[in-house]
Amino acid sequence: MGQAMTRTLLSAGRSVSVWNRTAHRADGVVADGATRAATARAAVEAADLVILSLTDYRAMYAVLDGATDALTGKTLVNLSSDTPDRSREAATWASGHGAAFLTGGVMVPAPMVGTPSAYVYCSGSAQVLEDHRETLTALGTPKYLGEDPGLAQMMYQAQLTVFLTTLSALLHATAMLGTAGLKARESLPELLAAADSIGALLRAGEEHPGTALDEGRHPGDLSTVTMMGATSDHIVETSRTLGLDLALPLAVQSHYRRAIDAGHGGDNWTRIIDSIRAPH
Repeated sequence: MGQAMTRTLLSAGRSVSVWNRTAHRADGVVADGATRAATARAAVEAADLVILSLTDYRAMYAVLDGATDALTGKTLVNLSSDTPDRSREAATWASGHGAAFLTGGVMVPAPMVGTPSAYVYCSGSAQVLEDHRETLTALGTPKYLGEDPGLAQMMYQAQLTVFLTTLSALLHATAMLGTAGLKARESLPELLAAADSIGALLRAGEEHPGTALDEGRHPGDLSTVTMMGATSDHIVETSRTLGLDLALPLAVQSHYRRAIDAGHGGDNWTRIIDSIRAPH
């Protein structure tokens, strides 16, 4: 991701200094025109805007703790993944060292950075974003969520919740069909079509998909917790019979069982959000 961002910024005519904890990993972008900084401090000192792409926020401290006196007057844009609370702590840490801070989450894979499809969730100081909007837009369209530094990470993790859970569901279903002799190349096209249809299903109807949820309404005229819960029971039973891992289907089943136990069997399936919000 760091290499993709560097090359995108170079293509946009920006001067970029780079530093990597594993030096040879920067060889490619240096060959493409980036300047190699000898140390993290040298990279920070090279520009007013410092963009971080690391494993997590702990890596940021490991990289910058020896250069904190060089942070005064700088702007840190951390595009690494971590928790919302750690993003808030990092913003306070940066402020304590005289640096402005913006949290970001890049919502496309590395090959798509800088393309029209690329976008980056941002949160923190609106002024910081405006000051560097042109540069950051080269990476992807900024989608500003608000002053709370944790919001961008919250949205990033929420998006990945959908992404990772869907991937696990697709492979669980593929394994299920595989026990009947269907190859992945046969089953995945059918399963992907089902996954693609979910968005259209949730958008169907006159009101915005989230309106009823926001208002606490769960009309059971189209589907009910009881109906969906029965389906989840069948998935668990089938998976158990086939000898598959039960972690995912049992988790889904538990949402419906708790809603039924709470007397909401006749409500729309969206009622399961209650037990997700308050699991105990």
